[in-house]
Amino acid sequence: MENFDQLEHNKLIKFAVRLENSMMKKLAIICFLVFGTAFAMAQKYAYIDSDYILGNVPEYKESKEKLDKLAERWTEEIEDRYEELKAKKDNFAREEVLLPNEEKNKRKEEISRLETEAMEMQKMRFGVSGDYFQKRQELIKPIQDRVFDAMQKVASKRNYTFVFDKANQSNLVYADSKYDISDEVLKEMGITNTNKQ
Repeated sequence: MENFDQLEHNKLIKFAVRLENSMMKKLAIICFLVFGTAFAMAQKYAYIDSDYILGNVPEYKESKEKLDKLAERWTEEIEDRYEELKAKKDNFAREEVLLPNEEKNKRKEEISRLETEAMEMQKMRFGVSGDYFQKRQELIKPIQDRVFDAMQKVASKRNYTFVFDKANQSNLVYADSKYDISDEVLKEMGITNTNKQ
């Protein structure tokens, strides 16, 4: 009988320990939820629409037009090179069987050189550190920096912890317009918005 009582007593102790561990886990989860929610509620959020802001900055429109014209001109230059290359390849393909080996090699080298030049021109104009990128840095980046500085000032004045960009947030599914500070950023930049949202 003593063994049975001892066994029951051990079972009761194990059950009490499991119950206490379970209660502690629940209490920890509840504390996390309460304090986590309180922390999240203490944060202030806002968002901007950088496309809207930039659309109201006159210098941006001018700079974008300049950049677009340059890109269009450079694209035409590259397309002309590739058209010339295609014509040379087509001519060579038609005449190849009639040409002596020396002329074939000469034309192959010319086609290869034209291909290399076209690819280098494309890289020079639109590569990672190409003319387009550098011109964009020169024309557009200073304006974007002004927007960023104005946004930081507004966020600092209004004590926002986070400011999201609606234009660049593909995962921002919904944003209440009362948290949109785009007009305030424009005002901070000294711009009266012409296209009310």
